[in-house]
Amino acid sequence: MSSIDNLYKLKNREAKIIGNKRDCSVLLPLIRVDNEWNILFQVRSKRLNFQPGDISLPGGKRDGNETNLETAIRETEEELNISRDNIEILGGIDYMVMPYNITIYGYVGIIRDIRVEDINYSKDEVDHIFTVPLEFFLKNAPRKYSLKLDMIFDVNFPHDEIENGEKYKWKKREEVVPFYKYKNYTIWGITATFVDNFISILNN
Repeated sequence: MSSIDNLYKLKNREAKIIGNKRDCSVLLPLIRVDNEWNILFQVRSKRLNFQPGDISLPGGKRDGNETNLETAIRETEEELNISRDNIEILGGIDYMVMPYNITIYGYVGIIRDIRVEDINYSKDEVDHIFTVPLEFFLKNAPRKYSLKLDMIFDVNFPHDEIENGEKYKWKKREEVVPFYKYKNYTIWGITATFVDNFISILNN
């Protein structure tokens, strides 16, 4: 079979993000505290090599043939050390395509039939957990700051092969980084972006 015969494979092929190296998923967990909806956050263990001490949502990279939703559920089970029966999935929110070739998918779920104080989270991955009333995010918009990403070319980049050479006007990527301040906690970056997206969906 020649390569040209592979044209017909396009009929059943699912489109993917060009350059994407890894899919990750997070769960935005809602839990009732004193009859009020809260978002549950975790502070990553300071023993971790990657982002120790950061505030995060349960999540991680996709394994094998599991779906992105299955990843979010599995990671929540592992990090919070709860049962699948304690997780009710409400649905997906928007996903993030990161500049370092990773796509992060977000889901919202309810943690039920267990109290916050009874969650025996994984001490290997989580330093501690805390909750923030959903009403706080509905009433308080995040502060947002701009982050510009610069381009660094290979020393042998062929500028001479493109129009205008080294004077070519490349578009620089700009990201908006949201920050929430709740008591002594600063919720920012990817975690805050998913919260902000969730709140915008609720408001619209």
